[in-house]
Formats: sequence, C-alpha cells, structure tokens
Amino acid sequence: MEHILKYFPELSPVQRDQFAQLEKLYPEWNAKINVISRKDIDNLEINHLLHSLGLVKFVKFTPGTRVMDLGTGGGLPAIPLAIYYPEVTFHLVDRVGKKLKVAQDIAEQIGLTNVTFQHGDVKEVKGKFDFVVSRAVMDLGDMVPLVKRFIDSEDRNAVPNGLLCLKGGDLNHEIAQYRNKVLIDDLSNYFKEDYFKTKKILYLPL
Repeated sequence: MEHILKYFPELSPVQRDQFAQLEKLYPEWNAKINVISRKDIDNLEINHLLHSLGLVKFVKFTPGTRVMDLGTGGGLPAIPLAIYYPEVTFHLVDRVGKKLKVAQDIAEQIGLTNVTFQHGDVKEVKGKFDFVVSRAVMDLGDMVPLVKRFIDSEDRNAVPNGLLCLKGGDLNHEIAQYRNKVLIDDLSNYFKEDYFKTKKILYLPL
C-alpha cells in the first residue's frame, strides 16, 4: 500500500481497505488461476495496481462516466479504477471465463457495486461508453475497429471520449496510422519507480 498512498494520499479509509484487500486476494487467486505472471505477483502493487491507476493521472472521470475494460483478465485496470471512482461505472469484458471469474469474485469480496461483467467476445457487447480502457491487450490497428461503435458522441469529461490504453515499449509502428490523432503520455511523468520508465498511456479520441 505504501506506493499507492504515496501518489494517492486522498484515498478514503474505505478505499484504502479495498486496496489492502486486493494485495491479499490477487495472490490467493493467482495460486489457483494464473491471472498475473507467477514471477510478477510479488510486484503486484507497483506493476499492476499502481500501473492501472496511471489513468487517473491522465484524466479525472466525472461522476456518471461509463467505461468498458476490454480484455480485463483478472480485472486490471478496471478494479483499481472502480475503487478510485465509486461514482463511475465499469463494464469488464473478457473471452476467458476463468479469469473473469477471478475479477468478479474479487470485486464482490471488496464490496464494489459499480462494476458489471460480460464473458464473451467484444462483438457481443451492447451499449455506449465514454471510454474504452485496456492494458496491453492488442495493437491499436486491431482494437479501434472493434470499439469505435461503443463510444458515445456526447462528451462529459474534460478529455473527449475515446480509447485509453496502458502500453510499454516502442509504439512507433503501432501508432503510425493514427499519428495525427493519438496522444502519448509517459507514466514516468507521474510515477518515479523504475518500472514506469518505459510505460505509457496512449489516448485516441474516437
């Protein structure tokens, strides 16, 4: 919790307790179902929970914002974001049922009421969202055609509706066709741990 609290000291006692529970529940589940690399589970707080909260540094969601987490796996980045934004709704979508079960169980155990879950392909999703978020799920060129239809035309945040991705490494090839529209923000601007030196937020208005 020390790293999360260093950057987010404004968390309420309820939120602090929920993040503390995540640090216990994810390792317990990971021993049964591999939702986080076994080699990386010891770095859960920095590499996964804090990484997910990087989106908070880029855009402050207003109450009532609707967010889809595409390819959520075990609930990242949506569950940490749902803790931080109790007045924002998150729809978690994944094709792997056992991973989604982990996310659902963890959300229930920590008392999240602003999350919904859908097992299946993104093509089966209905409804409109202000943002689609993802964490290293697929290339932009593959993702944009899948999610464009979900983005609501009415903006309710300071940042126009669109796609928010947490990425790492060299993105030049991936962003080539969107170079005039995409915005890349380095997470090292916000978080000083070594892990974030190559981590970025990729934002594409849609």
